[in-house]
Amino acid sequence: MRLLPVLLLALLPALPARASAIYTYREKDGTIVYTNVPPAGVKARRLGGSSFRQAPRPAEAPARSVIAPSLYLSWMEEAARKYNIPLALVRAVAHAESNFDPHALSRKGASGLMQLMPGTASDMYVRDIFDARQNIFGGVRYLRVLANEFGGQMETIVAAYNAGPDAVRKYGNQVPPFEETRAYVQKVLALYFQYKQEGAMTSQVEPASWR
Repeated sequence: MRLLPVLLLALLPALPARASAIYTYREKDGTIVYTNVPPAGVKARRLGGSSFRQAPRPAEAPARSVIAPSLYLSWMEEAARKYNIPLALVRAVAHAESNFDPHALSRKGASGLMQLMPGTASDMYVRDIFDARQNIFGGVRYLRVLANEFGGQMETIVAAYNAGPDAVRKYGNQVPPFEETRAYVQKVLALYFQYKQEGAMTSQVEPASWR
């Protein structure tokens, strides 16, 4: 990935230290929480010492916690405003990637609502990849980075989110000729227009310009 513009780097917070293990503890309501951030004020159990960049295996995915789905939309709206990305695109990517499942874990190691790879999550300053809010903000921040690099061209941005920016650059900043990526781009764009229409009906405000 190319270096981010100096201005964008200046706006981002300093990179936090990476955790070296997974911790688990039980909330008062019985919810089991898994996190790579050492929890404070609770008795937690340490599960090994794997690096944050090593994605957990499917069997190690956290138990499903009870979070009101409306919170996801609220956080998506907040992240979309912060990074000047259309809310409809954020919702479309989350829908296509995980069907809004904050505990989704792919065989390749992509995790959470926005299906971030551990390396991308770390680059986007996500400390706990299974924290829904952090995952959303990391994914939207990554969309902003791709929008900056590829001139705000939505098809290219979506393709890069799926196949990686290197693949898009290799094919002249166009959608790579991969069946999976092309199908993904079509799906996300269809969802984008669906959510955009829904947003217009409910008076959701999209950025006037997001390049």
